[in-house]
Amino acid sequence: MANRPILHYALEAVVAAGITDVGMVVGDTAAEIEAACGDGRAFGCRITYIRQPAPLGLAHAVQTARPFLGDAPFLMYLGDNLLKGGVTELVQAFRAADWDAAILLTPVPHPEQFGVAVVEGGRVVRLVEKPRVPPSNLALVGVYLFRPSVHAAIATLTPSWRGELEITDALQRLIDAGRTVHAETVTGWWKDTGRPEDVLEANRLVLEDLVPRVAGTVDAASRLDGRVVVEAGARIVRSTVRGPAIIGPDALVEDSFVGPFTSLGPRVVVRETEIEHSVVMADTVLEAVPGRLDGCLLGRGVRVARRRDAPRAFRLVLGDQSHVEVL
Repeated sequence: MANRPILHYALEAVVAAGITDVGMVVGDTAAEIEAACGDGRAFGCRITYIRQPAPLGLAHAVQTARPFLGDAPFLMYLGDNLLKGGVTELVQAFRAADWDAAILLTPVPHPEQFGVAVVEGGRVVRLVEKPRVPPSNLALVGVYLFRPSVHAAIATLTPSWRGELEITDALQRLIDAGRTVHAETVTGWWKDTGRPEDVLEANRLVLEDLVPRVAGTVDAASRLDGRVVVEAGARIVRSTVRGPAIIGPDALVEDSFVGPFTSLGPRVVVRETEIEHSVVMADTVLEAVPGRLDGCLLGRGVRVARRRDAPRAFRLVLGDQSHVEVL
């Protein structure tokens, strides 16, 4: 989001709430995550990496982290969530109360895609994970606060129909045992970035708060409109960049148009191309692309170019779950 891993935003929110001892549950992408986050010193915290042997559910992740957690109360923050208002107020309220758990909720148009809560007077009375028939439109945001009583609840769980130990089932166990599960409603925006369209929307929301800054070079034939960040080493040549947009370190934009809500990562090259409302990751090259690129999510080292020396045809090499629209 805006040329930063989404985990960085999560870590900043956790540290802002006064939590500096962080356990990060990781799986097959552990090396990449550790490279992105390090030991936590850059964020003002200490990170301990906890290997989960398989993605067997959020409650299983808590179970895996039990040696790290001990008998302390804790915050669980899902790393693919982006929360505008942070978690400071909820953490402070939890510390001052005697709740066994606290959760954040937000109304959503398709609650069947989330864990869903039924609330009476600020107290959660029922929770269901991804219900086929949702009992409400209040979805669980990926932020949970627990006291040690949750470990006993998790120990009683069996895998759900998805084959996972569900954190919603653990919360329901607490409710059934007469424990208090408190709910607050999100006041700012929240995004779960599990889908490509969510990543683009989250990028747009983050860029809304962009503060203009030019550390690279912009030639006299180029124009920056609105809130634009040009990072060190980046060059804008005979081009227009219309913000909010961020041009990453050592990127090159030449004879091109970069439109609003676009993030170009480090060393990206955009030449003779128009692009907007897109996220382009490091070392990607866009060259002489016919037509405007809009709503694109391009990974690292991608090359998109117009082939001039052959009959008009499409040649595509696409990763998993790709979506291509050709006119």
